[in-house]
Amino acid sequence: MMQAFRNSAKPVVYLITITFMIWLVVDLSGLSGSGGILSRTTVGSVNGEGIDTRTYEQAVQDATSQRQQQLGRSLTLEEIEQVRNEVWDSFVQTTVLRDEITKRNITVSSDEVASLIMAVPPPEIRETPDFQTDGQFDPAKYQRWLSSPVGQQFVPLLEARYRDEILRAKLLRNVTADIFLSDASLWERYRDQNERVSIALTPLVPNRVIPDTAVTVSADEVTAYYRAHPDEFDRPEMAYLSYIGVPRGLDASDSAAALQHARDVRAEILGGAPFAEVARRESADQGSADAGGELGTFARGVMVKPFEDAVFSLPLNTVSEPVLSGEGYHLIEVTGRTADSATARHILFRIELAGAHRDLVDAQADSLEQLAADRLDPAALDTAARALKLPIGQSAPVQKGNRAIIGPFLVGDAGVWAFQAEVGETSPVVETEEFYYVFRLDSLHKAGVPPLDQIQAAVTGAVIEQKKEALALEKARQLVARVKAGETLADASSAMGLEHREFAPFTRIAPPLPNPKLIGASFGLPVGALSEPIVTNEGIYVIRVLSHEAADSAAFRQDFDQMQAREVRAARDERVRFYLQALRDNATVRDERAEIFQTAAQAEAAAGANPLQPR
Repeated sequence: MMQAFRNSAKPVVYLITITFMIWLVVDLSGLSGSGGILSRTTVGSVNGEGIDTRTYEQAVQDATSQRQQQLGRSLTLEEIEQVRNEVWDSFVQTTVLRDEITKRNITVSSDEVASLIMAVPPPEIRETPDFQTDGQFDPAKYQRWLSSPVGQQFVPLLEARYRDEILRAKLLRNVTADIFLSDASLWERYRDQNERVSIALTPLVPNRVIPDTAVTVSADEVTAYYRAHPDEFDRPEMAYLSYIGVPRGLDASDSAAALQHARDVRAEILGGAPFAEVARRESADQGSADAGGELGTFARGVMVKPFEDAVFSLPLNTVSEPVLSGEGYHLIEVTGRTADSATARHILFRIELAGAHRDLVDAQADSLEQLAADRLDPAALDTAARALKLPIGQSAPVQKGNRAIIGPFLVGDAGVWAFQAEVGETSPVVETEEFYYVFRLDSLHKAGVPPLDQIQAAVTGAVIEQKKEALALEKARQLVARVKAGETLADASSAMGLEHREFAPFTRIAPPLPNPKLIGASFGLPVGALSEPIVTNEGIYVIRVLSHEAADSAAFRQDFDQMQAREVRAARDERVRFYLQALRDNATVRDERAEIFQTAAQAEAAAGANPLQPR
């Protein structure tokens, strides 16, 4: 069957482009076993097979371009790092799956590939207008194209793609072939979804019910706890950063500039300029700007109050004076109105940096970049701080994978850059709504358990928490004793100053507090029974079961077939997830990207430029 597809003809350029990355990854990277032809330099290896550096970087570049097109803007450092990791993960998964397919001796025939190509066109072909009729995919057009010289030329490229898909499908079918759910297991699942209980609950969270004054801690206790619980204080790699920030907050001059601009535009409309054309050109509300500012008809209570107040008080078909809301200034024209709704259009002018204030901030940001950004000289930050008369601050310590924290602000990109930089290096300018920042990496602390003197406060807090838990448990036992002596759980809790709550009926899969111990006790106790203190990581609980509604076995039998099909699918999906994760966990993966990747300052230095001099 495949031979019937293979004749020579000119390739279809746009379709070949679609599969170029498949060829690039499989044939050039060395994942196919050939070792690659672009470069022998690798960014790492999977089960002993190297991943070619240039192939990896090309895949990252293509994925980055695609993401930028989707978002309509450049990516942040965090987003680029996410793309790089996603591409890396795809290389790893491709390799471990291929190795497993080989290990299991799974094969695919040419006829199997041909049948799939004939029956299931690629998604990108289904979406191509040339293969559609009246906006819908037309199988007849696809079949004719496959038989044409052009289609026949493209078929070998489809073969490689579909062969891989069939192999993966066969592998996963093998993995899930033994999935079977007995009637008993299905009943258990049904019961979990439909059996209900309601409970009364008194929580005793140690930090809430035990005051700090009730606990004392000695230095010997802190040392002993530290030695006995090293895993509790294991820390990821940590970066310590200094920074300077150029404020870019708005002031009264920015509001005045936006107001004046709105007034100038209003005068233009009153002078005869069409409202819709001006809205398309000027409005910051892109959603309505494309429609000439039209908002359609909306009810009272939908818009923010200053806007709504203006809409329901303006004369019809009159362009308002600028109306200030939290979004900025609006020019509003109401074209229709009832007591409860209105039809209107508007032009939005956001309050942004403007005039002399914008020039000042821009100049400071330029100086920040020229004097301090992307430098290997740690003194660059001090030089910029003196020149701009700005203080040097320190962020909170940054754990690898987290963002930098400065006061109430989370600062993106800095946390990514810090673990790619050298100690003493400065970052590129990091832009937020509030500031332009440049960071300096002051030090890196390796992952592991820090010395006690560095985490004394954290260890002391853990000892205090342990002692509070013991006191809270004793208090919970006193509560149980009072209830057993005749008080209600609510009255005893109130007398002891404890919070008490009652929960409406819930199932095992949707509990109000998703702790397994608590769920087990709720469904395991008979109605009216009081639990002993239930100790969990979140706190200590005492519960009483108020009601218990069993699952309906008749309804289970009625829904059995549909439920069986649904639960088998879910069990297969779960098996596949665990299986793929196990393949990844058991693979020998060497990720050497951090050793190869360079920041802008490092690359500039390697290229021979002097990163110590102002640009």
